[in-house]
Amino acid sequence: MAPPMARCPRPPPPPHRSGQPGRGGTGPWAPREAAAGGRAPRRGRTGERGAGRRGGARRTMATAAAAPGRARRGAPMYSQKELTSKKRDEFEDILEERRLSSDLRYAMKCYTPVIYKGLSPCKPNAIKNAVLQSEQVQYVIKQLAKEMGESPDIIQEEAMEILDEMGHRMQLGAVRFFAFTLSKIFKQLFQRVCVNEEGMQRLQHAIQEHPVVLLPSHRSYVDFLMLSYLLYTYDLALPVIAAGIDFLGMKIVGELLRRAGAFFMRRSFGGNRLYWAVFAEYVKTMLRSGYAPIEFFLEGTRSRTAKTLTPKFGLLSIVMEPFFKREVFDTYLVPISISYERILEESLYAYELLGVPKPKESTSGLLKARRILSDNFGTIHIYVGQPISLRTLASGRINRCPYNLVPRHLPQKPSEDIQEFVSDVAYKMELLQIENMVLSPWVLVAAILLQNLPAMEFELLIEKTLWLKGLTQTFGGFIEWPDNLCAKKAVLSGLTLHSNIACLVDGHVVLNDKGVEDGAVGEIVFRRALAVLMCATYRNQLLNVFVRPALVALALQMTPSFRKEEVYSCFSFLRDVFSDEFIFFPGISLKDFEEGCFLLTKCDAIQTSQQEIYPTDKGSGTVSFLSAMFRPFVEGYQLIFRYLSKEMKEAFTEKQFIPGVRNFVFQLLEKGSTQCYEALSSDMQKNALSALVQLGAVKKKKMPSGFTYNVNQEAVSKILDMFDARIPVQKPVAARL
Repeated sequence: MAPPMARCPRPPPPPHRSGQPGRGGTGPWAPREAAAGGRAPRRGRTGERGAGRRGGARRTMATAAAAPGRARRGAPMYSQKELTSKKRDEFEDILEERRLSSDLRYAMKCYTPVIYKGLSPCKPNAIKNAVLQSEQVQYVIKQLAKEMGESPDIIQEEAMEILDEMGHRMQLGAVRFFAFTLSKIFKQLFQRVCVNEEGMQRLQHAIQEHPVVLLPSHRSYVDFLMLSYLLYTYDLALPVIAAGIDFLGMKIVGELLRRAGAFFMRRSFGGNRLYWAVFAEYVKTMLRSGYAPIEFFLEGTRSRTAKTLTPKFGLLSIVMEPFFKREVFDTYLVPISISYERILEESLYAYELLGVPKPKESTSGLLKARRILSDNFGTIHIYVGQPISLRTLASGRINRCPYNLVPRHLPQKPSEDIQEFVSDVAYKMELLQIENMVLSPWVLVAAILLQNLPAMEFELLIEKTLWLKGLTQTFGGFIEWPDNLCAKKAVLSGLTLHSNIACLVDGHVVLNDKGVEDGAVGEIVFRRALAVLMCATYRNQLLNVFVRPALVALALQMTPSFRKEEVYSCFSFLRDVFSDEFIFFPGISLKDFEEGCFLLTKCDAIQTSQQEIYPTDKGSGTVSFLSAMFRPFVEGYQLIFRYLSKEMKEAFTEKQFIPGVRNFVFQLLEKGSTQCYEALSSDMQKNALSALVQLGAVKKKKMPSGFTYNVNQEAVSKILDMFDARIPVQKPVAARL
């Protein structure tokens, strides 16, 4: 028996309105219902226009071509992108009308969103009561009471305290307060906040049909309420948002967030079965009732490097469970890409990566941050992706019958097939986020500048930027070039916006590491590293466009011959080593290799035969550029592996490893033995350690106080030799090659 639903009756919704088909409306996983679309969602009833200035003219994006075959079990889930004639939805600036009308009028508008199955939003207390009385939570309470010899009433009281701590208390008054406040702040901080209105049409339709899970990328604190602001603007049901418990430490602000729809989760549940049962049931009850979309970040935390972090599976597994248990007919997963022309926390992130502790979230800290209101942070692009039907993804792959054999309230460990499916869906969602990230001209400038330090001629930078723009578009990158701006003005605009990172001096562009000539050597290294890491944040946004062809280019340089088998072996080795740096769909190394070769062939950088791959004279510049773009990762990993192979003889913890390797690299930089400032990044250091664990060169062991690591010196030395191309990469090669 399913737990009671927190539903309130309401008259049936209005008939669906036909409209233009949405992006990617066909394919093995695209729900036909969601692709149907409807009219553009309303932007309120306060005299504000409902259509954008481009009217109804909208471009749709071609569907990704489904590649045959699959390395993992079940039906195909991930297909290579269609890399030719790709069309994108157009964007509308939602701040444009905010600058022309009253923010108070906007905040106080008549807000009556159409929601799932016509249900009315229920009081938060009704959801808490449904959770507390659910069979799942009651079962765990009775089990714990029996094991601990406590009264069930005491355990139930503890469950109630957990619900009080985590539960949202969404109130329209708080929502209106944030609508007014965020309008003021966004107009001050950003030139534009752009959204694809076709995506909002698709989302409007999806919300009415099935429970919806919003999965935005996570680069900034701004992400947290941006979607709520957006959905309020378009008169759609506001989401309930999973937030870290840290925010509760912010007096007043924490409570305001709770009343705006935030529910709070602890960073770690440990072995707390009661907390896990209450939290999981709380999320599932909100999903089953369907009155509000659920929003959470697959990455789990903000990316400090602007690279997508490997996904966390816990919350995704929870929101899928009602479908597996046939408690809902379907669930829509909506990948959302939020791209920043300039990230608010860019300098804070660089300091964190260099070991400066992260400031604790606090109201006083928020008030001190008021000074950023005088800065310009450019444009935000929000791309709402095609809603993905969980039912369609699972069709032919997941057998839900075993769930019928066990009462729904009994805790079940997911089968290996289910765990693999959850993992595949998580990676698919992140790859869709990456695919629709918007790249600004500054991203191209940063990538070129980092390869030409300490300075580069301005005219040459313009020429290279135009060349890289063409290459990025050839490889399927999503570039938003400023309207009617020539290359020179576009580059100058980027330099003006990011004057804290780079500047134009005597016809040359240089990193803005002021004071680097003064002070002690250590201080000079730190300042230069700070500037490099801030610049790398923007170059990193380009890496996922180039990672597959770049790894092929690196493999060509590392292998002694051009035999396809050897190049593929090296590519697969590099892909495994960098599996935490970049997002690769699990189990399709060969397909990624073929995509990289295809893109390099497409731009005439390589030629292939049945047995060989070799670079062309025409493409030598492209191969060199791609190799140089990823060289900081190769050199950084070499330094980290060298430290582990020579310095770490005893078992160690991550807290011992990070400062140790940082000091090791810092000394090399002071001596001038390396110029790889990015090796100082704690993100790269953790990823390199994780790669060695996965490759079996480092053993990770759980202890009462945390995890410890033991280095296999011989294995690390062998991997280091492969990186240095002193010994060939040994890896089985697929028969198709």
